[in-house]
Amino acid sequence: MNSDYTDKNPSLDALYGEHFEAITARHDRALEQAGASHVVVYSGNPKVAFLDDNYYPFKANPHFISWAPLTNLPFSYIVYTPGEKPILLYFQPHDYWHVVPGAPVGYWTRHFDIRIVNAIEDVAAHLPEDREKCIVIGELDDEALAFGIERINPTTAINILHYARSTKTDYELAIMRLASERGAMGHRAAEAAFRAGLPEFEIHRAYCQAVSHTDPELPYGNIVALNAHGAVLHYTDLDRTKPNTLHSFLIDAGAQVHGYASDITRTYSFGDARFQDLIERMDVMQQDIVSKVEVGVDYRDLHVGTHRMLAEVLVEAELATGDPDTLLETGVTSAFFPHGLGHLLGIQVHDVAGFMENESGTTIDPPSGHPFLRLTRVLEENMVLTIEPGLYVIDMLLDKLSGTPAEKLVNWDTVNWLRPFGGIRIEDDVRVLVSDQENLTRDAFALL
Repeated sequence: MNSDYTDKNPSLDALYGEHFEAITARHDRALEQAGASHVVVYSGNPKVAFLDDNYYPFKANPHFISWAPLTNLPFSYIVYTPGEKPILLYFQPHDYWHVVPGAPVGYWTRHFDIRIVNAIEDVAAHLPEDREKCIVIGELDDEALAFGIERINPTTAINILHYARSTKTDYELAIMRLASERGAMGHRAAEAAFRAGLPEFEIHRAYCQAVSHTDPELPYGNIVALNAHGAVLHYTDLDRTKPNTLHSFLIDAGAQVHGYASDITRTYSFGDARFQDLIERMDVMQQDIVSKVEVGVDYRDLHVGTHRMLAEVLVEAELATGDPDTLLETGVTSAFFPHGLGHLLGIQVHDVAGFMENESGTTIDPPSGHPFLRLTRVLEENMVLTIEPGLYVIDMLLDKLSGTPAEKLVNWDTVNWLRPFGGIRIEDDVRVLVSDQENLTRDAFALL
C-alpha cells in the first residue's frame, strides 16, 4: 500500500511518541494481570490454500499493528519487557522468488531496538531465556513458532488489551482521519462512475484506483450495489454487466492508512425524485442520530431510538402507518432495518470490545429483539464508532409479517415501488467527545 499518504500529516512523529507510551502502559497492565514478565507479539504468517501452493493474502495480527504501522510483515515479532526498549525482530528473508520487505524506516523506528532476522530459526536467540515467564499474543499455526513459550493468548491479557483498544489515542485518531479522507476520495470516484452508467465491477475498479488499494488492501470487501442489489446487506458480487435500467446505487466501502480503517456508506438515486426525497429523509435522520453521540450515552438506547425515528420516516414516506411504538413492537421497523446501528472502528472494521463492560471481559447483551447490534456499551471519550441506519426491501423479512398484525401496518403498494431501488444506508465514522462528537466522514468529504 502507498504509505506515503501519511506525509499529509507531519505531526505523526510527535503523536506516535504519546501513542507508544499508551501502548507500553497497556501491555504493562496485561503482563501484570497475566502474571508474566515478557510479551511476544507475533505478526502472523500467510496461509496456504487447501491442497494448493498459493497463499491467501496476508493479514497482520491487529495487536502487532497497534505497536507499529507494519501491515505486510509476516514472521516478525515484537518482544516487550517492561522498562526496556521493545525489540522488533524484523523478518527479511533471503528470497529471490518474492519481494523482500525493505529496511524499516519512519517516525516510529527510533522507539524500537530493530534486529533484522533472515531465517525463522534465528528468532529464538533474541527471545527472553525465561520462556516460562513469557506470553505470546498472536495466531500460531505451528507451535514451533512459539519457540517453547506455552502461554499463548491468555484471556486475562487479551481482555485488557482489547478493552484498551476501544478508545483511540491522538495518533490513532490522526491516522483514522487520513483513512476517512482516502475513503471519501474513493466514494467520489465511485459516484462519478455510477453517474457515467458503469457496471458494479467498473465502479469498484474506479474506487480502488482512487484510494490506491488493491483488493486485499481494502479493510473489507467493497459493497457496490446497483438497484435491488442494495437490499442484500453484504452484497459483494460485483456484477460485470450494466443493468438495463439504472435506479439507485448503494456503496459501503472503506480505506486504510497504516492498518486503521474507515467505513463509509452512501446511497444515490439515478434521477428518481421520489427516491431522492427518501434518501434525504434518511440523511436528516442519520445526522440527528449522530448529534446525540457523546460521552455517557448508552449505545443500546441510540439503536432503539433509531427504530422509533425510522418509524416516523416510514410513515412520512407512506411505507407504513401507525405510531412509532407500535411499528417497533410489531416488528415492522426490524423488517425494514434488520442490522445494528453501528460498531466500534479502528484497526479492525468491527473493532474489538464492542460488548465489553470492563477489562475483565464481562459482556453486555444487546437489547431484546436486536441480536445483531455490535456495540452495547456506554460511550466513552475517544471511542470511534459508526452510525449507519438503513431502510431496505428485503422480501424474506417482509414476508414474515404476512398473517400478523404488522401486515396491515405496511403499505405494500409503496413497498412494491421501492423494491427496484433495493434500499438506503448512510454511514459515518464518529468520534465520541465529552458533550459533542467529531464526524470524521463528513469532515473528510468537506475537504474534497
